Amino acid sequence: MAYIGTKPTVGNFQICDAISVVNGQAAYTMQVGSVNVIPQSANHMIVSLNGTIQKPNSSFTVSGSTITFASNLVTNDVIDFIQILGDVLDLGVPSDATVTSAKIVDDSVTLAKMASGTDGNIISYDASGNPVAVATGNDGQVLTSTGAGSPPAFETLPVGGITMADQWRQLGGSVSAGDAFITSNWERTDTDSYGTIGSAMSESSGVFTFPSTGIYYLQYALMGKNTNTGNASYMDSKLYVTTNNSSYNIAAAGMGSGANAGTAFDFNCIATFIFDVTDTSTHKIKMGYDFQRTGSIYGSSGATYTSITVIRLGDT
Repeated sequence: MAYIGTKPTVGNFQICDAISVVNGQAAYTMQVGSVNVIPQSANHMIVSLNGTIQKPNSSFTVSGSTITFASNLVTNDVIDFIQILGDVLDLGVPSDATVTSAKIVDDSVTLAKMASGTDGNIISYDASGNPVAVATGNDGQVLTSTGAGSPPAFETLPVGGITMADQWRQLGGSVSAGDAFITSNWERTDTDSYGTIGSAMSESSGVFTFPSTGIYYLQYALMGKNTNTGNASYMDSKLYVTTNNSSYNIAAAGMGSGANAGTAFDFNCIATFIFDVTDTSTHKIKMGYDFQRTGSIYGSSGATYTSITVIRLGDT
């Protein structure tokens, strides 16, 4: 191929590692970076011995990675350098660190050309944009984002579904007219194949504490009887919550009433609420009532009437 000006020279130009002369030895191994190298031929080399360029195939020959001088070298001889030119008649082998991404055809790098790695690892990028291997996770883990600035990671997913369900009930008793908390006669339901999930609520003097943080569904059922037969009356169920372990507010209420019918009557008031428990030491609940007349709360240790049902729906 014709060129205007100087014809470009191409090849994998390499300078061999320094070679120490051994007295009375003619053959030496050529290396680059401590790795044996094999020139295409003696004609593809420039060899300087004692400051004099040597003639290929006369002053030296090559076989594989071994150069053999025409005569044994002696102690004072110095191999100045050995330069390997590569094949200067074709494109040759690119020199180290000279191939840019623009020289590589898109979609041309196959798996066989990639460096070996660890089974199960995944290639990602770190905060500096450099490739990084994501370590193999354990069986059942999934690859999740760890946010900006760090590569993803294999993590165990939170347990799905409802992880806690519990119920407590009242043993019952008479109550006076007025507004009050139910501070006694609570027990955890334990009959008729009662089923529960996860850790239980704890109760002390009518104050219920949650086993863990989360979003909880609460259902308070108040069943009882108005025992005053001479007047119309109302009765309310009140579900109280606190977020500071001190002051309680009415979060939900159920209401019932009866006309002046000249006889006692039963009632059932339901109050429901979804409570975000962010701290189990401060977020608690109480149950209360408001009776206009004297009455009684239904309860039993053998069946569930007045009760509080607690179901954890998910994380806070």
